[in-house]
This record gives sequence, C-alpha cells and structure tokens, in this order.
Amino acid sequence: MTNLVLRNPLTDLQREVDRLFEDFLPGNGDKAQSLHAPAVDFWETDESYVFAFDLPGMTRDAVEITYQDGMLQISGERTWNHRVGVQFHRVERPHGRFFRSLRLNRGVNLDEIRARFDEGVLTVEVPKAEEMKPRRIEIS
Repeated sequence: MTNLVLRNPLTDLQREVDRLFEDFLPGNGDKAQSLHAPAVDFWETDESYVFAFDLPGMTRDAVEITYQDGMLQISGERTWNHRVGVQFHRVERPHGRFFRSLRLNRGVNLDEIRARFDEGVLTVEVPKAEEMKPRRIEIS
C-alpha cells in the first residue's frame, strides 16, 4: 500500500518565503534576534503630524523615541515569552529588537512633541512649527 501525501502549494511557498527571510535577517535566522519594524499609521492635521505604532504586549519602558535632523525614530525590544517543554509549530509574532525611522521634511516644534502608550498602541504627536501651519490670508 502506498501512502498518498497531499501537498498544499501555498504551504510550500510560505515555508520557502520564511526560509528566505530568515537567511537575510540579522541573527542568522534566529527569530529571537531578528530586527523588525512595527506597523504604523500616519496622518496629518492642521496642527501636527500623528503616528500610531502597533506594539502589542509591550510596555512604555521597553520603547525609546528620538527625533533628530528630521528623523523620528522608534526603537526597543520585545522579549520572547517562550514556554519550557512546549514545541512551537509556528512563531509569527515578532520579538527581539525593533526599529522604525520616519523622515519629516517639514518644520516641527521639537519642544512640544508628545507620546502616549495605550493598549499596545504608541501614539506620537509631532506639532508643526508655526511657519508650517496653514494661515488664512485676509483680502484687502
């Protein structure tokens, strides 16, 4: 009797893509040491630029925010909460060091940058410099 093995081409493709990414990421494929970039939403109001970063399971103490020379940088580290005696079949939630850098080519008010962390979302508000805000021009 012959064993029939049904292969799913999408599963094979996923394995191959995973293997390729592991080869290119820092840490020689060790996912615990991989560098990743958290997802971000970015919008603009008349007063400021606003960024919302997804950082589920993180604490504010594990995140660092800097702004220098027009670059907003978010970095930190998500620890891996592995379980002893458990065999993982898939680990998709990123852990290890993360880094995200976003360029703002317009003037900002450095002294008024604010950040808040709520339910795994880091929101950074970068106020525009006065000269960048829209002004209404009176017609004479």
